[in-house]
Amino acid sequence: MIHNHPSGDPEPSRQDVALTRELIAAAKPLGITIHDHIVVGAQGQTSLRSRGLI
Repeated sequence: MIHNHPSGDPEPSRQDVALTRELIAAAKPLGITIHDHIVVGAQGQTSLRSRGLI
């Protein structure tokens, strides 16, 4: 998964983390694996997996 923050700050919000965890749980019974969620902003990008958030 990937999305951008128009503010330019790639720091994941609490909502980003919560939604990602919900989507992972919803996708699992369907056999879909979500490997990472990347947040992109003008100041760079952040991987939730590399931060240990998922």
